[in-house]
Parts: sequence; C-alpha cells; structure tokens
Amino acid sequence: MGHSTFIMADRPKSIALEPRLIEKPWGRTQIPRMFGPTEGQRIGELWFEQPDGHSSPLLVKYIFTSERLSIQVHPDDRQARERGLPAGKSECWYVLDADEGATLGLGLTADLSADEIHSVALDGSIERLMHWRPVAAGDFIYVPAGTIHAIVAGIELLEFQQNSDVTYRLYDYGRPRELHLEEGVAVSLSSYDASSHFRPAGGPVNTVLANTPHFSLVRANSNDAIPVSLSARPRWAMPLHGSVSGDGRSVDAGGCLLVEAGEPLTVSESSVVLIGAEGPLDS
Repeated sequence: MGHSTFIMADRPKSIALEPRLIEKPWGRTQIPRMFGPTEGQRIGELWFEQPDGHSSPLLVKYIFTSERLSIQVHPDDRQARERGLPAGKSECWYVLDADEGATLGLGLTADLSADEIHSVALDGSIERLMHWRPVAAGDFIYVPAGTIHAIVAGIELLEFQQNSDVTYRLYDYGRPRELHLEEGVAVSLSSYDASSHFRPAGGPVNTVLANTPHFSLVRANSNDAIPVSLSARPRWAMPLHGSVSGDGRSVDAGGCLLVEAGEPLTVSESSVVLIGAEGPLDS
C-alpha cells in the first residue's frame, strides 16, 4: 500500500497544527507546562488538528495517564470499511516518560480462538493473559490493527496513527463504560511479534522507527539524517527536543508542524525530531 493523494493545495506550505486538550476519566490534572494549563480538568489526550478544519490521513496526539486504560483493539482498513467506517487504525507509540514499574499490554500470552477471547474478556481473565511489557522513556512500539493492547497508569507517550477514532473495548476493569465484545473479538489477533514491533530505548538517535504500509516514522537530529524519500510527501514533524521549521514557521518541543510535499524541513541545532509521513519509505 502506498501513500494517498493527500495534498495541502491553496494553503500555507507549512502549518503549525493546533493542540486540542481532551478530558478523559483516566487523564491527569497536571501535564507538562509546555502543553498549557489544564484548568483542573483530567486531560488524557492532546490532539493536533489543522486550524482550517481540514482532515488528514494521519493523526499526532499525546497521551497522559493517571489510571489504566481499557484493554482494547482496533480494526484494519478492510474490517472498518465492512462496518461502514472510512479506515481502520494502526498506531505507534513513542514513550516520553514512564513511572517505575509501568507496563504496556501488547497481545496475549497464548493463542486463543475467537470464542476463547470472548470468554476471557467477559470474565476478566484477559487481564492475566495480556503480555505486560515493562517500558521506559525512549521505547518505541508499533501496534498494528488487530493487536489487543492496553496502556497503564503513569505513562506519557506520543502516538502517531491512522486518523481514525474507532476503538473496541474488550475489558474495562469493571468500570461502567460500554464494551464492544462482538466487534472487538471479530477483529482481534492474539499474536504480537514483540521482536519486530518493539524498539527499546538506547539505540542510535538517527533511526527509522516505523516503516509500515500506512505510515513511516523516523527520529533525526539533523537535516542529513532525514531519508530523502520523505521529502516527496507531506510530513508531520514533532520535536522531542529543540525545534523544527519549514516555510518560515517553527515549532518547539511539544508542537507539531505539517509541511507540504517538496517543502524543505530544517531541524535546528541540538534538536531531536520525530518525522512521520503516510506510506512506507520506499513508496
């Protein structure tokens, strides 16, 4: 699958996307100051949106947890369209901060049939069957559609994903929120290949983090470290440290710059930036 025909015609060649704070029951009343005040709200997510209301195929957001999220799953494109939805949801996570002992649930520890997944989700034993993996700042995880997953308390991460908000909850620890057992079981895969989907912290700064059918994501600390193939398509640039600029617009850490295809992107000195685009690197 290659990238789509998403374009930024008749608009600025570079757009500083606008952050929108979203309250969640599992969110935090205190988040890093660069994201602004919470005004007492429990902020769980921050979405970056285009100021003119245009939509795009990919979405950048931050997640802040003070409680564990549900055990959940997302459909792939085919499954989503069969259900009347525009697209499925594959995603990836870059861990920015994690409390000591924090984990992420990634797949199951046993291969289960659909009926078995339904049963363990219904009685709650799915919690014990999750593969809970310890995480730390700098870890990167790709979560393809169909992966049963969960985020626990005490984690701050950046999520880069298909721009779809379809989530099927399989288990929610007894909280009174709607579950979607039939839909979720139908799209669930019990296996998760940690060796190819999990990149621990501590590797080279300049690296390709994700190269998937839906999106690619690289980490770079200089212009020369950005793959040339990315310049031919729109790019989402997210500074982890320092800043990045394009077409006279600049954003600092905690921001997101959307740059049109062919427009030069400049990583400032002593900066580290995540740069994402639609489609794989070789498309």
